[in-house]
Amino acid sequence: MAKDSVTLKPSGLAWRLVRDQLISESQMQTAYQDALSKGRSFVQHLVEEKLLDSRRIAVVAAQEFGVPLLDLDAFEASNLPPNLVEERLINKHRALPLMRRGNRLFLAISDPTNDQALEEIRFHTGLATDPILVEESKLNAAIQKAVQAQDTSTLGDFADADLEKLEVMGNEEEDTENLDATIDEAPIVRYVNKILVDAITSGTSDIHFEPFEKFFRIRFRQDGLLREVASPPLNLANRLTSRLKVMSRMNIAERRVPQDGRIKLKLSRNRDIDFRVNTLPTLYGEKIVLRILDASSAQVGIDALGFEPEQRDHFLKAIKKPYGMVLVTGPTGSGKTVSLYTALNILNDPEINISTVEDPVEIQVAGINQVNLNPKSGLTFAAALRAFLRQDPDIIMVGEIRDLETAEIAVKAAQTGHLVLSTLHTNDAPQTLTRLANMGVPPFNIASSVLLIMAQRLARRLCMHCREKVDLPRAALLEEGFSDQEIDEGLTIYAPVGCDKCNKGYRGRVGIFQVMPISEATVSLILEGGNSMQLAAQARREGIADLRASGLRKVKAGLISLEEVNRVTTE
Repeated sequence: MAKDSVTLKPSGLAWRLVRDQLISESQMQTAYQDALSKGRSFVQHLVEEKLLDSRRIAVVAAQEFGVPLLDLDAFEASNLPPNLVEERLINKHRALPLMRRGNRLFLAISDPTNDQALEEIRFHTGLATDPILVEESKLNAAIQKAVQAQDTSTLGDFADADLEKLEVMGNEEEDTENLDATIDEAPIVRYVNKILVDAITSGTSDIHFEPFEKFFRIRFRQDGLLREVASPPLNLANRLTSRLKVMSRMNIAERRVPQDGRIKLKLSRNRDIDFRVNTLPTLYGEKIVLRILDASSAQVGIDALGFEPEQRDHFLKAIKKPYGMVLVTGPTGSGKTVSLYTALNILNDPEINISTVEDPVEIQVAGINQVNLNPKSGLTFAAALRAFLRQDPDIIMVGEIRDLETAEIAVKAAQTGHLVLSTLHTNDAPQTLTRLANMGVPPFNIASSVLLIMAQRLARRLCMHCREKVDLPRAALLEEGFSDQEIDEGLTIYAPVGCDKCNKGYRGRVGIFQVMPISEATVSLILEGGNSMQLAAQARREGIADLRASGLRKVKAGLISLEEVNRVTTE
């Protein structure tokens, strides 16, 4: 008991911050208790809640504890010792191994009171551990880069022989009676595994295996667009298809109807990748599409999604409400699932019961009860929701509201003390409200349950290494949607070029959002039966940027091109 009581007392660093008048005693006590309740360090809490600057905390901590201070920006990431400390320990203790000297390991930490990190890593590595103090914000970014680089280097080291040994685990519920030995021959195994590994390392979201009359092609979807990466001989089409179906635990003898399966590929000790697999009979054979389900994509953190500061605040405020409904809308492939799982990761806590139903579950998260839709057995969205309400839930996530029955149960849950997250297929946030009304949900139920609606798109991010400035006439800028004031203040517009670090001038994607909290004025409009145009006008009066305006802000910031805004939004 004495030990537990000591751990609940603020550390010497906390009192030093009070003595230096960087934070009041009451603020310190509140922040310390909040950090404990959220399972994170005091320093991490101060920085993430923007209570204190990470640089100021690091300087004070170095003076208080006599620990050397290092600027991580000046440290070359490639010099980090690889695979020395488990990823689990790095994330748990927020301690990054910087260098090894003989039997001593130097660890970057932001909280010098974290003795447990030094002890546990010393126990697992057998090395003496010395702390090096760094800024919390820079440590967070360095940990993400180090873990990603470790996984990437592991993948890049696969030799041909290793490709045969990749551990593949499928769904054991599928029919495995009709296995054909010919599809397990080594060249086919190596080729398929290499395609899968190449897709993962290149940031691909989907892989298409497509048979045609005179050729067979493989395409990757990268940054939202498809590109051809291989064209194997046509006579290998059936063997490649059969290999993928066996890996997915499908019936390889059935070629007349679509099938669904799943592949789990174990890449390393710390990383598994799931693939959702679907077959479709075409004129010239079965087309197979694999969706790469990388759980790490849902752990990028809210700051990596691309929110404007005000949009981020609206979103966080809504998901932290005890009850109500938060809806995310957008077309397939617009990042809705990642946004929802980012919210669930923020909310995921042992004190909270979270249940999700999806078609199918794309990202598996420990601590969240996840259910796969199965209409054949009667497990629909509505049936799962009814079951959830008898399971003492706090937070419910529904993959998609498709019909009135699901909508009514979701609304009822939101009105009776549960937070409900879900998606709808509409073009923007105001249209979502009218879509619910058109489904048959009464306006008073919509007004009393919906907290916030977020529409989103994914735009390709410009490569920072090769983007170039372009000059556009004033009339063209006005036509695109920029204001006279923005043009007079000076606009720098960038266009893609292309280099060895990117894909035709683009590298990665960034979200474009319309985040619309439901205000009292909007509630009045809903109750009066207002249409989507009236709701959109009210949102503009409240200063809520639509998708187009949000996209133009990112053009102004140099993140995306005008071509991308025009591709994913309408004027």
